[in-house]
This record gives sequence, structure tokens and C-alpha cells, in this order.
Amino acid sequence: MIFTEQIVNYAENHTSDESPVLRELREHCYAHFEDKAMLSGFVQGRILSMFSRMIRPKVVLEIGTYLGYSALCFAEGLADGGKVITLDIQEDTNKVARSFVEKSEYADKIEFHLGFATEIIPTLPETFDLVFIDADKPNYTNYYNLVFDKVRTGGFIIADNVLWSGKVLDDEKDENTQALHDFNKMVLADDRVSNVLLPIRDGLMVVSKN
Repeated sequence: MIFTEQIVNYAENHTSDESPVLRELREHCYAHFEDKAMLSGFVQGRILSMFSRMIRPKVVLEIGTYLGYSALCFAEGLADGGKVITLDIQEDTNKVARSFVEKSEYADKIEFHLGFATEIIPTLPETFDLVFIDADKPNYTNYYNLVFDKVRTGGFIIADNVLWSGKVLDDEKDENTQALHDFNKMVLADDRVSNVLLPIRDGLMVVSKN
């Protein structure tokens, strides 16, 4: 099925609204950032929030903060006393993320780390209930391998952009596309997990650790 603009609009119009802070953040992104496609859209944000509400995670690890939209979505479903740990390397966007999180009711539940995720992840002592990978595409497999042993049995790894605007179907693939295609094949072949690739927005790979 091809999702027309009218179908997307219908879906948005029949989906529970986001919080005022999330709406303000999304509008700020669309007005001021050329790379606004990096922000989780409204429906995808509601899906991430719903996943979190279903899982009720104690600890979420997010690799790729951008402006903090998805971190705030995950925070909506945290278990009592839970937290989101979010990693990024971009100081300018991180400042924006922190400013919007401070406006929210989750300011004490989102923990920011600035630096290379490959260096930070090994230092984190927590066990993760949910990991969200949404950063540089060539490192997706590295991130998956780095977090895997830190994810509890029955926990989840979700990776964004795994369809890469449909480029994963191209015969000739650039570095990012090839990395995502290899990641998708690697996950499918991993007998330690069950997975489903959801054709939502730019593709969500949802992985459950057996």
C-alpha cells in the first residue's frame, strides 16, 4: 500500500496529541533547522511513546539526541524512578535539547552525555530495557554490538532510518545505505533476537532480545 499525503494526514488527525512542549519543539525545529528531517515526526514520536508505555522501561539508552524530541517521547512511558540516557556529539543541538527538556515534566528523568557513543557506552554501568539507535549510519552495527550485552533478556533495541528513503533497494549503494542494508541483514541473521522491520516513516527495526 502506498501511503498518500491524505492517508498520513488522516492518521495524524486520529492519533492522540503530543504534549505542548513536544509541539513547541517540533515547530521550533521546522522553523529553524535545515536538517529537520532528523527529528522524529509526530506519528513516529507517538509510536515511540507508545512503545515506551507498553514496555515501561526502567532505563532507556538513546544514541543520537538531536533536539531531544524522541528522548521526551520515551520519557513518557518510564517506570517509576526510570530514566532516559541520551548520547550525542553535537554541542549546538544538545543545548536546544536541554532547554526544551528543562521546560518539561521530565527534566529530572533525562540524562545527557556529550561525546562519542562508542567511548561512552562501555562506561555506562546500567542494564537497558530499551535502546534507540538514531545516529551515524556506518556505526549502527557497532552500536548494536556495544549495547547488546547491556540489554536485559526480553529487552528491546529499536533502530531508526533503516529503509533510508528506499535506497536500501538500490543496486548501487553509498556508504550510509550499505551500512544500513548490512545492519538489517545482520539483525535478521542474529539467532539471539526476534525482529520486525516496520515500514513506518523511514523504517524502524524493532528487535527483541530472546
